[in-house]
Amino acid sequence: MLSHEPIEWPDEVELLVDRLESESAERVLSREERAVMDVYETVPVLESQDGLHGFWQSGVNQQRVIGSFELIGASTLVDPLNASRWCETRPEDRNEYSETEEEYLSTIEEELFEGMDELPDLVLAFIEEELS
Repeated sequence: MLSHEPIEWPDEVELLVDRLESESAERVLSREERAVMDVYETVPVLESQDGLHGFWQSGVNQQRVIGSFELIGASTLVDPLNASRWCETRPEDRNEYSETEEEYLSTIEEELFEGMDELPDLVLAFIEEELS
């Protein structure tokens, strides 16, 4: 697994997420609000030690999350997410991957992490265009 500088979200994103978390108990979030939450909540999973394998083994609705990345304009992340879909059917432990599988997954994760650098700016732009 490659190392990656963790994403630091701008204050505007953090404040919106906090507000949406509290409001989600009282009302159903809009598709746009849900997309911001999906992206925000998925980044720590992708940045974890298990990376894309962890994403596919997690209990999140992966298809909705991929749609959320697409909706906010992070299409450069959608391809690596889809390319790693095979991880969903793999053993629960990433250490059980063959050397070829691990190399392939590392290549996909490298592409993913290159695209993640632009994520804070994409989310901010999406918030300004869709939620302001």
